[in-house]
Amino acid sequence: MDDPRRATGTTRPGHGIFEAVSIREIVRFGDPRLRLPGRPITRFDAELATLIDDMVETMDAAPGAGLAAQQVGVDLQVCVIRIDDHLYEAVNPRIVHRSGEQDLWEGCLSLPGYRANRRRASHAVMVAQDRTGRRVTVSGHDWLARAIQHEFDHLHGELYTDGLPEDAEIILDSELNLRRSDDSETADQEAG
Repeated sequence: MDDPRRATGTTRPGHGIFEAVSIREIVRFGDPRLRLPGRPITRFDAELATLIDDMVETMDAAPGAGLAAQQVGVDLQVCVIRIDDHLYEAVNPRIVHRSGEQDLWEGCLSLPGYRANRRRASHAVMVAQDRTGRRVTVSGHDWLARAIQHEFDHLHGELYTDGLPEDAEIILDSELNLRRSDDSETADQEAG
C-alpha cells in the first residue's frame, strides 16, 4: 500500500476489443494536486473510459476500496469504489442523502500506513453518471457509505484528515493492529 506499483500496459478484454490498462502512480499527501476541486465531465468518450479503467486497475493493485481522480493527479469529477466485490464508477457525483452516524478507523491510499477514527454518516446516497453518461444511484450503509463520502471529499479537494477534531489521534496501521490484537486478547481472557 505504501509502494504503488506501475505497469506499462497490461491488456484486459473490454467490450469485444483489447485495451491497454495502466496502473497509475498514486499522488501522496502534500502534493497540491490532491487539493484541486474536480472539474465536471462534459465528454463521455474513450479518454474518460481509459481514465476509469486505469483508476480501477490502480485501486485494485494498491489495494484499496476507492480512488478519486485527484489521487492519480487528474482534477476531474470521477471516482471508483469497490466494496464487497461490487464496482461502482461515479462521474459528476452528488451526495443527495446522509443519515445516521458511525465512528470507524479510516485510511487513504494517498496517506498510506496511517488511520484515524473518523465520524461519518452511516448511510449515504450518491447520484452520478456512469462512463457513458447514464444516471446511476449508489446507496449504501457502513463501509459503502464511508467510501462514498471519502471519495466525494477527494473530488472537492478534501482529505479524510480535514474532518477530524483537533484532538483526533492519527496512528500507524501497525499501532491499530496492535490495539485490535490487545482488544481480542482481553475479550478472550474475559470470556475464559
